[in-house]
Amino acid sequence: MAKTHICPTDIVHYTWHKKHEPILTIDSGDTVIFETREVTDNQFNLQSTTEAIATLDWDRVYPLAGPVYVNGAEPGGTLAVEILDLKAKSWGWTAVLPGLGLLAEDFPDAYLRTFDLSDGEYIHFREDIKIPIEPFLGTMGVCPKDADGSPIMPPGTFGGNIDVRQLTVGATLYLPIQEKGALFSCGDGHAAQGDGEVCVSALECPMYSSLRFTLIKKAVKTIPAPQFQTKGALTPKVNDKGFYGTTGVGPDLMTGAQDALRSMVDYISETYSLERIDAYLLASHCVDLKISEIVDAGQYVVSALLPLSIFKDSVE
Repeated sequence: MAKTHICPTDIVHYTWHKKHEPILTIDSGDTVIFETREVTDNQFNLQSTTEAIATLDWDRVYPLAGPVYVNGAEPGGTLAVEILDLKAKSWGWTAVLPGLGLLAEDFPDAYLRTFDLSDGEYIHFREDIKIPIEPFLGTMGVCPKDADGSPIMPPGTFGGNIDVRQLTVGATLYLPIQEKGALFSCGDGHAAQGDGEVCVSALECPMYSSLRFTLIKKAVKTIPAPQFQTKGALTPKVNDKGFYGTTGVGPDLMTGAQDALRSMVDYISETYSLERIDAYLLASHCVDLKISEIVDAGQYVVSALLPLSIFKDSVE
């Protein structure tokens, strides 16, 4: 009979390592309740200001809950992670971290904003700008093969810091098992994020989550990298007033993404009277980067899409 387990909250780890001691052992079909810390491991709080970035201890970034050992999990098989429930806790933050982000050269200085999420429905970016809270875990993964202290960021074929914002309640994530027992871990909760997490931070927050785990044997399903299935529309909470798009066109996808985002930051700043750095943070909360075209004679098109429904008086 399937069981529900409570993951301890006093134990975290900051690297991928095949020798991390499992904090839970479960069977296929079991559910685990997690309460994860925000990504700085409580080095920031609701009252924090930009000055806190200078003292950030990077060795404590990405505290993950786990690992969870799944009985019967063998390399080559697949671990299905069904997302039953997610709740953002009462506060969160977004920051520009020097040297990081898609427009690091445009925004070289540190900048931090914190947000009260006690509304439960919206991030109040400004009095007339409300972004729906759509929580997900930025990091979910099994232990990489032969991992011996690998950093949590970047992601890999094992999953990890994949930041797929579509992994909300009702979605299922499929992970290729690389070590015996799978050794699943999670954390890095986000209250909202646009595709791309363009300023390198989403709306980072502590998170409650309920996940159900199911083993799929190697003979039934083998995958090379994470896959997922969602329950329906990709942007259900912002589909009612259309989108504004900017593009970047050229032979390099990274440069195209930067050009599209730069134009979007300018558009938001000019149209909605926001400082450019706040427009950059807003884009990280809700602007989606898309590869619109990639097959036409080496000239690629990247689009940045802004949901107009977040603005009280949408500009048509």
